[in-house]
Amino acid sequence: MGSNYMTDPVVFLIDTMFSLYILAVMLRFLLQWTQSDFYNPISQFLVKITHPPLRMMRRFIPAVGRIDSSSLVLALLLQIVANFAILAIKGLTISIVALTVLSFTDLLKMVMDIFIYAIFAGAILSWFAQGSYSGASSLLYSLTDPLLNVCRRLIPDLGGIDLSPLVALVLLQLAKMMILPPLHDLASLLS
Repeated sequence: MGSNYMTDPVVFLIDTMFSLYILAVMLRFLLQWTQSDFYNPISQFLVKITHPPLRMMRRFIPAVGRIDSSSLVLALLLQIVANFAILAIKGLTISIVALTVLSFTDLLKMVMDIFIYAIFAGAILSWFAQGSYSGASSLLYSLTDPLLNVCRRLIPDLGGIDLSPLVALVLLQLAKMMILPPLHDLASLLS
């Protein structure tokens, strides 16, 4: 058994636990930013599990317009702690600036992935559950509609066929390919 025998499961657990909580914080931020239904059961779940640390942070970090700054700071701090713990377990060290850039890159990737998965889920849901209402579909549409509306303005009307999800997915994938690698390179350069 190699040295990875015990470190890989520990890294997996740390990454999973932090990623799930960071996902909850980022979803709360995005749903609040897009003014989704606050009384939706999923929204209420996200509010309840993220409220304790955010309540404390809001005393020191004010909101900037519609942007909940404390949620973004909490997500970044949690990502920094997760990346630091994972690197420490692997026996690697990196500067705080590089760690911050790496963590910011991870958060940006998470936001892009949230939109990609939400657009996929919304498109698939529109094929099978037309006209039905559920709390999850309501949140999906309120999350993705601002991005899809921008795409709808970019492409012409094609007689009832909505290609905005396809355009949004292509643009998000391009953004991931063009924005994330330079940030990873910057983090490597700074370490």
